Amino acid sequence: MAAGQPWQNQIIMNEAETFTFRTADLLIELATPGDYERVGELTAQSYFAAGHFETPEHDYLQFVRKVQERAEQSEIYVARRQGEIIGSMTLIQVGSDYADIALPGELEIRMLSVDPAAQRAGVGRALVNASIERARRLPGIHSVSLTTGATARLDRSRDRHQASGVHAGTLKWASKPKRRK
Repeated sequence: MAAGQPWQNQIIMNEAETFTFRTADLLIELATPGDYERVGELTAQSYFAAGHFETPEHDYLQFVRKVQERAEQSEIYVARRQGEIIGSMTLIQVGSDYADIALPGELEIRMLSVDPAAQRAGVGRALVNASIERARRLPGIHSVSLTTGATARLDRSRDRHQASGVHAGTLKWASKPKRRK
């Protein structure tokens, strides 16, 4: 969550509590404290399964399991299929300790993860689309940013996103179409 006036963060969080995004078979909504353990494990498992780390005890995988701490400065969303959490992402604004690449006016996606058994079924794309829709509802936000790692699997993911109109580099989607005069 962007640093700022406490009342500003409260307004944004109140809106986050009611934001949902649906596809034919998914519900994407703000994670509840009861979801945090699953979100942490899902993120660590999917990163490990993708080959990013040699051991599941890696420091970064321990870091991604600290969902409660992350939730204090960001919005954490889960993707549910038939009630089961199969994906998650963290949305962050500039000023948060968790921001990595966010610039003013951007909503950053971090720790996007999909259960390995549910990958390649549109869950990640639905999470990205939900982040764009969330960005459209936030005052002062005009784009969404996402970075990916450097594995062959992530290169294929990046290629799919680029085919959807995403630009190379730190992938950025315009959340509000520019009007031509």
